[in-house]
Amino acid sequence: MNFIKLEGERIILFPLEMAHIKELYLSAKHPEIWSFLPTKVNSAKDMEEFVRSAIQGKERVEEFPYVVFDKHLDKVVGMTRFLRISESNKNLNIGWTWYSPEVWRTKVNTECKYLLLEYAFEQWHAVRVELITTINHIRSQKAIERIGAKKEGVLRKKYNGKDYVFYSIIDDDWKAVKKLLLSLLENEKCKK
Repeated sequence: MNFIKLEGERIILFPLEMAHIKELYLSAKHPEIWSFLPTKVNSAKDMEEFVRSAIQGKERVEEFPYVVFDKHLDKVVGMTRFLRISESNKNLNIGWTWYSPEVWRTKVNTECKYLLLEYAFEQWHAVRVELITTINHIRSQKAIERIGAKKEGVLRKKYNGKDYVFYSIIDDDWKAVKKLLLSLLENEKCKK
């Protein structure tokens, strides 16, 4: 397993390091970011713990966290991860994704998902990629559905006592999903 920096037209996904704490905290101050996530970041100390936990997951080879850097704004605007990595089953999740509101409804999320999925299917040779969100996070569900993931159902009280909606993209879907994502990115070129 060799996850690496990923770069697109607008964003760069850098492997997370402790040195990113300050930039992440500055981009994470809007309370709405944390409305649907099981963890809340209210202070620099909270962000330090959040980053440390993600790096520990990386050291256990359970996840690979990224910082989302927006080349247009020239700053860190969020975070995302590969997680629940199963090398033997060739499946993983994309999750713990959050962005500063200033990049909501821009091409940042579309390009981020494209880079992650392209790497997962074309370099890592994934068979299945899952995307999971809480039942009440409608904006996230719409974003996941927009990129072509298939809704599989709701798992009640799956994590942290909350109900979660599960989506997937499998290797058989990738060609069509890639075409959709490239079309979305092309259409979003005229946007912010």
